[in-house]
Amino acid sequence: MTLPVEILLGLYLGLLTGIVPAFVAGSLGFLVRYFTGVTLPGFGVVVLALSIASVQGGLLGLVEPDIAQSPRLLVAVLVVLMLALYAHNQGDKLGAELPRRLSLTSIRQRTLSADVVELVGTMGQVTVRPTGEIRDLEGYPPLSSELRTSLKAGSWRLPADIPLSELEVRLEERLRTDHDLADVDVTIDEQARATIVAAPPSGGLSRRVPEGQRAVSLATLVPTGLARGDTVAIQSGDRTINGTVLSARTERDVADADAAADAEPATNGSAGTDDGERDTEPEPPTRPAGASAGGVGRVTVAVARRAVASLLEADQPRLVVHSRGTSQEFEAFGLIRRAGYVVRRLTVGTAGTDDGPVTTADVTVLAVRRQGSETSGRQHGWVFGPGIERALEAGDEVFVAGPESAVETFSEAVAR
Repeated sequence: MTLPVEILLGLYLGLLTGIVPAFVAGSLGFLVRYFTGVTLPGFGVVVLALSIASVQGGLLGLVEPDIAQSPRLLVAVLVVLMLALYAHNQGDKLGAELPRRLSLTSIRQRTLSADVVELVGTMGQVTVRPTGEIRDLEGYPPLSSELRTSLKAGSWRLPADIPLSELEVRLEERLRTDHDLADVDVTIDEQARATIVAAPPSGGLSRRVPEGQRAVSLATLVPTGLARGDTVAIQSGDRTINGTVLSARTERDVADADAAADAEPATNGSAGTDDGERDTEPEPPTRPAGASAGGVGRVTVAVARRAVASLLEADQPRLVVHSRGTSQEFEAFGLIRRAGYVVRRLTVGTAGTDDGPVTTADVTVLAVRRQGSETSGRQHGWVFGPGIERALEAGDEVFVAGPESAVETFSEAVAR
């Protein structure tokens, strides 16, 4: 046969017999580098590949006198060696780059890069901003241009000492609350850049009515500062009906909105006064955003179904706002701070448990959430102290309280 034909046959035979030696060389190179950190010598790879190729060639009936004495054998051997060396190099590289301790827990608990964390007092915070376009959620109507622009220009400050998965959940909850989104999905990377996929609000009022209740609109005197979510008592004659405010709008609210709309073009177009001085900054609002200015208007409340008829028949209903009281959680944190203590959430590292449990009289473990082998690495719920019976283990999440210096020492000891 001519030389080009022999070369083509050699390439074919090399590819046919080189697949198995390449797979073995790549797998062996990866395993040796991953578990021992040592690179398998190239000479050993060559000997191994030729041995496997010769056995495979004998089984395939390729070792014949006419083949052994033809140029195609040399070409086939070169192809087998190149495939084996290439596969070994890739396996060795993969074994060097793959983390030694890779678990679903560590992937789920990815944290932010230290470059984007801002220290505010003793707490770390991060400003999350959207990246790319705000995409529409499949199965829902498209977002309006105003809502898309508002989400694109938004930024949100969140605590930086929690995993990215928890940051994503918190940002989704905030977006649902701030923009009444029907659904939203957020992905945050290590640089605090958020990819947002959202669905526009649907059925705004009906979505806010609790199940089993009805929405009723009343014309009455609205207290100043009344906002959605406030609990009120509606007094009509000798009967009092409790409800939750869904919306409130008065004549002053309408006037304020019109005045703000009229002033916006002038504000955006003004550059300064005649004498070169800039206009003064607008005064901050005197009430929270979304709160009513008060006065005569209409308020929509969610009440029990049996109370709807009574409210519709009322002539002059009056509203009394109920106090929500002080959250016990905030009271507890206030007492801790007044005592000069700080509260931190930590994750116990492997080095923190090598020398046995780390204890200090100045630091109190408030709660522990741990994972165990009996649950295949799944985390249990929070166990609140101080009655924690067994020592901390690697992977445990803990809330601790104590003086700041003692907590910092404890954090350095267990979080390594």
